[in-house]
Amino acid sequence: MNYLLAIDQGTSSTRAMIYSVSGELVASSQYPLTQYYPQTGWVEHDPEEIWQKTITAMRDVVAKIPTDQIVCCGVTNQRETTVIWDKRTGKCLAPAIVWQDRRTAEYCHSLAIDESMIQEKTGLIPDPYFSATKLKWLLENHSEAKELADKGDLAFGTIDSFLIWRLTTEHLHLTDVTNASRTMLFNIKKEQWDFDLLDYFKIPESVLPKVCASDSCFGVIDKQWLGTELPITGVAGDQQAALIGQGCFKTGMVKATFGTGAFLLLNTGSKPVLSQHKLLTTIAYKIQGKTVYGLEGSIYHAGTTVRWLRDSMKLITSSDETEALASSLKGNEGVYLVSAFTGLGAPHWLSSPGASMVGLSLTTNRAHFARAALEGVCYQTREVCFCMREDSQLDLSLLRVDGGMVVNRWFLQFLADQCQLEIQKPKDIESTAKGAAILAALGYGIFNSLDELHAIWDVEQAFKPQRSLDQVEQDYRGWGQALQRIKE
Repeated sequence: MNYLLAIDQGTSSTRAMIYSVSGELVASSQYPLTQYYPQTGWVEHDPEEIWQKTITAMRDVVAKIPTDQIVCCGVTNQRETTVIWDKRTGKCLAPAIVWQDRRTAEYCHSLAIDESMIQEKTGLIPDPYFSATKLKWLLENHSEAKELADKGDLAFGTIDSFLIWRLTTEHLHLTDVTNASRTMLFNIKKEQWDFDLLDYFKIPESVLPKVCASDSCFGVIDKQWLGTELPITGVAGDQQAALIGQGCFKTGMVKATFGTGAFLLLNTGSKPVLSQHKLLTTIAYKIQGKTVYGLEGSIYHAGTTVRWLRDSMKLITSSDETEALASSLKGNEGVYLVSAFTGLGAPHWLSSPGASMVGLSLTTNRAHFARAALEGVCYQTREVCFCMREDSQLDLSLLRVDGGMVVNRWFLQFLADQCQLEIQKPKDIESTAKGAAILAALGYGIFNSLDELHAIWDVEQAFKPQRSLDQVEQDYRGWGQALQRIKE
């Protein structure tokens, strides 16, 4: 029996999982991560905590099966999150700046004049979300980092690069095309670091990792970490890994992951489609020499909004309660939550933090808060789906979903109604880790083609639109009015 190891380093937690080559989950270990908020709009992680919990999770699952039966490892990660370290010692020089961080918002506003140039090269629009301005900020605000960069001794990486460097015997400094395409420094058409952009952001080439195809060999995990050597044969950013895990290999297929944030990714095929609605054009994957592009809409807050109800507002004791609370109401009674805690993502791209509750009355209770939190994610998903249709001119008929929020059936039904799509929930909702395992298997040569992977994906439940269109549109109009208030 052969097994696949997957590392899933996310925003809220770090996980390691063992899969069989047929895609069945065999073992799992997960550890929560601490998020730090040193200032309004700032979000940080401790890279050493990420490293330690990754190693611990890996050891947990590897201990459950014979190590000689694990053939390879795949890595997937929170994207855009930026780490810098000393190439000589491996010491991290600063906290990791998380993708949600907005500290460079003012600088990004100043880049508006060059937005079309940046989008043409990278598929992205100037925003603090991406790694380029985070790295620029670190170089400008950490004197040691600047000194090391001048000497060629500084390494920058997204989390995949950081883990590969730590795990491999040779301390390889590598990334894959999907993660590179999220830095705002990578030319997605030429598939290389863009020297014009490096000069534009004053970033030396020496700090950057080498970019590889998603199914490349990214080195071998040193024996000291797991007691055995193990090749890393697949790497992809978390949303691209989820697209792979959901089996969305055909043009026009789209998936949505509802985790910390919510992320929709549409397979647009072999040519990049530049968005007219401020969606992101990204590399979906590069497998067996073929590059496939995608259109992505990113919603900053999904699971974090439910966590806010639980941890900060103390309105619920567990996320599971939101399903019963939301379904206890016949309607939303005009209560809306616009979860712009660190701004809004696609297609609005509001950098200023400022969430808003609208429509409160003396009869408003925690059920209204729970329902408004879930509804808000659905309305934003609907907006992204509309933009995807307009930009791609593709007919979207179904949406495959995954992530922690999709255990909530009320949420999925409301989503189907708002998006007017069939929503397909797979048996394994952790598509991100599964995608990393599948990618590793492809890189290792266990599968010869993508066609062999269709049998790995199974639908558990489908949700089709049920509510009247009049009620659906009435609810959506209320959302639009609530949204307009924070834009004024």
